[in-house]
Amino acid sequence: MRNDLNAITPVDGRYRELTAGLSGYFTEARLIYHRIIAEAEYFLALAATPGAGIRRLTKREKEFIKNLPCKIMPEQVKRIETRGGKNIPPTNHDVKAVEYCIKEEFSKTGLRDLKEFIHIAATSEDINSLAYGMILSKTLSETIIPMLKEILIELEALAEKHSNLPLLARTHGQPAVGTTFGKEFKVFSARLSRHLRFLENFKITAKFSGAAGNYNAHTAAFPRIKWIDFSENLIRKLNNTLKIKLSLNKLTTQIEPHDNYAELFDAMRRTNTILIDFCQDVWRYISDGLLVQKPVKGEIGSSTMPHKINPINFENAEGNLGIANALFEFFSRKLPVSRLQRDLSDSTVKRNFGTAFAHSLIAYKFILKGLKKIQVNAWKAEEELKNHPEIYAEAIQTILRREGFENPYELLKDFTRGSEINFEKLESFIEQLETGKNTKKELKNLIKKPYIGLAPALAKLKTENRG
Repeated sequence: MRNDLNAITPVDGRYRELTAGLSGYFTEARLIYHRIIAEAEYFLALAATPGAGIRRLTKREKEFIKNLPCKIMPEQVKRIETRGGKNIPPTNHDVKAVEYCIKEEFSKTGLRDLKEFIHIAATSEDINSLAYGMILSKTLSETIIPMLKEILIELEALAEKHSNLPLLARTHGQPAVGTTFGKEFKVFSARLSRHLRFLENFKITAKFSGAAGNYNAHTAAFPRIKWIDFSENLIRKLNNTLKIKLSLNKLTTQIEPHDNYAELFDAMRRTNTILIDFCQDVWRYISDGLLVQKPVKGEIGSSTMPHKINPINFENAEGNLGIANALFEFFSRKLPVSRLQRDLSDSTVKRNFGTAFAHSLIAYKFILKGLKKIQVNAWKAEEELKNHPEIYAEAIQTILRREGFENPYELLKDFTRGSEINFEKLESFIEQLETGKNTKKELKNLIKKPYIGLAPALAKLKTENRG
């Protein structure tokens, strides 16, 4: 029985329940599974191609090959890699072990005469490129994007609900002007929506062109086959089961250069940075009492202070997003660099993709949990605005400038900076202005209403295609 308390990382230990879904994509077992899919689909495509010299397959044989990913156990592959098999010494090569395992399965059936066509002309990076492409595609479409959409839905709901609720905006941490809670939530939903669209429309590049990217062995053994067209068709076939599509990179070395991976991981990092920004803002609103957290029965905020409800969900999310981004940044910096036509330093790095996505997923789940616990403190927000009537100085000096009043900015600066201002003083100041009655009336009416501009309308703007 697995003991999560002995796991080295919190991804597989403390947070295992939150990250268990990713084990369907990033474990060694699932990497083997997707490698077998790549090998099987390559063989089937080759068998269907004139010029390959492979006899016609029966329907039963085709079904057998398609079922290989489920039939071959990862332990079988790992055994051949580390301990060897019947008449096979340990390969110490993970992809070659997959090839030998499939050949073993072929040898048990009427396909034994075709076993040498498994992995023929391909290099391990052809198989890995397709396997990781499928893994990343499924991770995005089945886990990451759905979770981000859930966060987006919550943000949109908060923006709609609080579109008209005034809030004191702070710039440089100081009282600035008025806004609304809804508009501030809408800013984050719009930012997140834009990055979601990018992820949904992203295409993952893959290669299938042999040892140095030139189809050398392919054209030597099968000169009649149009290999670039063949590779495009193979990827098109794999795309039938994928929402995030793969795309053939025709110009590569032995490995796909991974610029595309860098684009993806940079996009993930930007998305996570938006959510870090959000978590920090929410933390501040909670600290200022503008947002309050609903108490959860039995939950403890502090081991010594019973009254506390700490913003742990947003703090936890911020920490996990930071770890994820550190990894994504490293991936983007490291992977596009490979010595000459190939070095192996990318292999162990790619095996850590799941860790970065796991920390992201943990964060998304904590953000969602936190969002369901917060509520706006409308009374506190109203009090903050009442306590800072100096924010109307911007509007007053702007109207006076419109009216041709001399040096209104400087006048308001002298009146407000370093002084305690209340509405009575502000109204008295307006009354003493040497300007027309209509302007004074306009200014007095202005300070009777929340100074929030178009914030309510902005909060209700339709977010572009959520996907």
